Amino acid sequence: MNDLSLQLHDYRLTTAEILYHLPDHPGLLQSFIWQHLDIAPKFPELKRFLDFWSHSLDGKLHSVRVAAAEGITPGRWGAVQAEFRVQ
Repeated sequence: MNDLSLQLHDYRLTTAEILYHLPDHPGLLQSFIWQHLDIAPKFPELKRFLDFWSHSLDGKLHSVRVAAAEGITPGRWGAVQAEFRVQ
């Protein structure tokens, strides 16, 4: 499916900041930003990615912070405060 059809099926742009321990220096944390269309609040795509991370990568997960944008909404409009014409 393309992005628009996913958004019509309640997918939202989801951003996750993943903090993980460096494999060679476990006392240090590194940040990774993951962004994908996903369904809130269960986030199946993010869970799938984190499962992959846990089983396939060496960096142990420390924490994950998630934010999801609103989906498709009606257009907004407001009154114009001023209009300028340049000739």
